[in-house]
Formats: sequence, structure tokens, C-alpha cells
Amino acid sequence: MEAVRSGEMTPGRESLLERALAEAVGPAVADDDEVTARVLDGAYEQFCRMGIRRSTMEDVAKRAGVSRITVYRRFATKDALVEHVVRREFRRYFDQFLLDIEPATTAADRVVLGFASALRAIRHNRLIGGLMAVEPDVLVPSMISDGGQTHAAVQRFVAGQLHREQAAGTVSAEVDVELVAELMTRVSASFLVTPSQVVDLDDDEQVRALARKFFVPMLQSVAGPGNPSTFV
Repeated sequence: MEAVRSGEMTPGRESLLERALAEAVGPAVADDDEVTARVLDGAYEQFCRMGIRRSTMEDVAKRAGVSRITVYRRFATKDALVEHVVRREFRRYFDQFLLDIEPATTAADRVVLGFASALRAIRHNRLIGGLMAVEPDVLVPSMISDGGQTHAAVQRFVAGQLHREQAAGTVSAEVDVELVAELMTRVSASFLVTPSQVVDLDDDEQVRALARKFFVPMLQSVAGPGNPSTFV
């Protein structure tokens, strides 16, 4: 899949995942029309079944029940089609993330549920999780060899959530949330890219316990005389 891979690895350009993430966290964009939605659904199913590299635009057209010309009219290149499909999956992920943390009543619980939600959603997503397992050289280089751009996009999302906690008074103003978001993002990426032999990532209890033990303390200011720890 030369077009996508070259686009991911070109220095100074946004990676596939960074573009997908940046647009996914922005305002939701509806599919243009029913035919476009069918093409995207067909591409998603095709990529899940056969992988991106082995899939052609003609394969997508057959899966969607439209002509190849129709696919090209909506998406000029395979790169553009892949990007749109991945972006839609990340939009679904962020929507699910917000639903998963909604029951939490404290910042600590939101951090714990958010970490578990992120690992579960990405690892079990048929497209993204499947590609990381079967075709890691399609997505992983975009995550680790793009000058840190993809990592930075995720870090900004996490930092934004933590800044909102600070504004609400649930996290101390003394906490460097940018640094905390950096550490959280790096730990999460490591678990996603390299399988763990210590933590069972399919066990939500273990994942939540990990977050509560190591992530939650990072959001607590150091208590001292006249300066109690602030965290609710």
C-alpha cells in the first residue's frame, strides 16, 4: 500500500493517524450521502477481512455494491479512502470514550475508566486493533516514526480532558497536566504496540487497578503544611 505508507513516513507531514485523530476530535462530520456511507461501510468490511495492503479500490466497490468509478468519484485515491475510514473509527472511539467515563463521579474514576476504555476500544476495534495485530507495518510506523506527531495528537486530547478537570477544580492547579498527559499517552501506546507478559489487557480489573495505582497519584499535588492534597 505505497500511497498510505509513503504519506505516513514523510518527514514534516502529518501522519495518517495524526490527521485522523485531529479531525476525529473536532466537530462531527456526517457522511455526504447514502452512496458515500455505503462506500465507507464496504471499505471498512473489506479492510477488516483482507487488510489494507491486499485490498484494492475494486474490492471495495464490489463489497459496497457500487462501481469502481463511483468509489473514485468520492475518494480520488486509496490513501484518501483509508484515511476517511480510519478517521470514522476514531470518531466512534472518542464518542464511546465519553460514554464510558460518564458514570464516573470523581476525576480519579474518570482517569481509571478512561484508560481502560482506551485500551479496550482500540485493541478490540475490528479495523484498528486488527491492523495492529495483522499488518502492524501499516499503522505502527505512523505511530512511532512520524516525528512524534501522532503521539502529540493523542497527548493533546488527554491534556484537554485534564485541563477541564483543573478548570472544574477537581485536579490541583499545581499539577503539570501536560506532563501527566505525556506520560499517560506513552504508557498507553506502549501497551498497544507491545503485548504485555505481565498485565492481562483483556482483564478490565487488572487494567483499572494499574491506572488507579500509577496514574491517579500523578494527579495529586504534594501535601504540605497549609497545602493539603487536592483531588476529588
